[in-house]
Order: sequence, then structure tokens, then C-alpha cells
Amino acid sequence: MSNKEKTFTTTDSGSPVSSDEHSLTVGADGPILLHDAYLIEQMANFNRERIPERQPHAKGSGAFGHFEVTHDVSQYTKAAVFQPGTKTDTLMRFSSVAGERGSPDTWRDPRGFSIKFYTSEGNYDMVGNNTPVFFIRDPLKFQHFIRSQKRRADNGLRDHDMQWDFWTLSPESAHQVTWLMGDRGIPKTWRNMNGYSSHTYLWVNAKGEKFWVKYHFKTNQGIDYLTQDEADTLAGQDGDYHRRDLFDSIKAGNNPSWTMKVQIMPFEEAKTYRLNPFD
Repeated sequence: MSNKEKTFTTTDSGSPVSSDEHSLTVGADGPILLHDAYLIEQMANFNRERIPERQPHAKGSGAFGHFEVTHDVSQYTKAAVFQPGTKTDTLMRFSSVAGERGSPDTWRDPRGFSIKFYTSEGNYDMVGNNTPVFFIRDPLKFQHFIRSQKRRADNGLRDHDMQWDFWTLSPESAHQVTWLMGDRGIPKTWRNMNGYSSHTYLWVNAKGEKFWVKYHFKTNQGIDYLTQDEADTLAGQDGDYHRRDLFDSIKAGNNPSWTMKVQIMPFEEAKTYRLNPFD
């Protein structure tokens, strides 16, 4: 390669550096100089390049896709993303809840199911899980709940007593616990689970009429799950089983899909309905 074609390593600001392999020293065997700005910059970048993992939903994977409206719900909402025939780019993320980034995908755990809609009116983010209910209602309990599912501070181990202490002292958790301990607590793949918006959302139509809605995303691959023995075996053989399945399926052209359905309630009906739609 000629000098004209030679490319240089540069600093963060774009200035070329003489070497990416040798620090500045006082002579051949002398100490390294603190005014070697490139060395200090490289060490600073190295120390900061890993983003601390988030508390829940630390491990997950996602894929880009699209959302297309096939039925007319314009009588309930004026949002552009939900108008008939509208096609919107999306990003979906699937995740586990309690495990760290290096934890096995097949632990018994709820799964995160979140979607970002890149709409003509701005980005619309929807969080959710693979269950239509949740362990708590009051957000003040959330940090306590998550800590009860993570590792203990004194020994770094997960503790079933700590988990069950929280659940039994929070009776509203019972419904979600039955989902977790049932077949859907360990989905066979991310492609074989439904998604739910968890929260109740508000739609407003062109007339200003309001409706309460919940989103259900039904898998078109069919619900399927792993037995506890199968999940335990896979946890030891391939900790990234769900991540690998999603990547390999999309690479092979076997793109997963879900059909979105909505539960709709007129705004005023929530006040007198026999069940609390916000519970």
C-alpha cells in the first residue's frame, strides 16, 4: 500500500495518530507518559463502552418488521397508525425479566413483549408481556417485586423464599403466578407466545368520543411451550436458545407474525362495569 492509500487510526476528534500499538515512553525502556492523550482516550473509552444492564428485562433480542391494519376501527380511534390499510414500520423486542444478560433463555420467567411503532405522527412505544395480567397494580411495589426476583445482596444467589415471600404477601399476584407456573411460563420460542399490552389505553375518535382499549397480539405460529425438563436441559446446552431461534428463523425467511386484536370499552362504561378494567 502506498503512502497515499494508507489510512490512519484517529482520535475521537478525528486527528490521526502515529501508532495504535505503541504508547509514548521516555526512551525505549522508560515510563509511559501521561501526556499520551491517545492512550488515555483509549483507556477511557474502554472503561465506558459497556452500558450497565437494566434492572428487569436485561436480556432480550429484537427484530424490525411492519404492522398493517386489515380491519376498520376508525369509529374508535383517529390515530393514523390504526386507520384502514395503514402500514407502519415496527421494532419488536422480546426478553426475560429476572435474569441477567448472561442468563439462560429457558428459565421459567415472564417474557417481555414490547413494540415501537414508527408512525407518521411520531414514535409510539408499547410495553407488554406474554401474559395479560401482572403481579402488582401499584407501581410503588414494582422495585420491591423486581428485587425479590433477582439475586440476594448478601450472597449473590437467587432465593425462592424471597420470591414467594413477596407473592404471598401481595395477594394480587396470585393470578399472574398461576400463569407463570403453568405451561406458558416457559414458551418454546418467542415465536410461540402471545403478547399483551398489560395496561389499559385510551382511544379517541374523530368525534372526540373516548374508549378504553387493551391490545392482544396473538401468535400466528401457535402457542407452544417447553416442559421443565426440556427447559433445564436447554439451559445447559444453549443459554441463547430463544435468541438463536429468532435469528435463525428470520435468516431462513421464516418470519414470525402476530395478529393484533383489541378489547374495547366505551369510556363511561368503566365506571359501572362489574369488573375493574384498570385492575
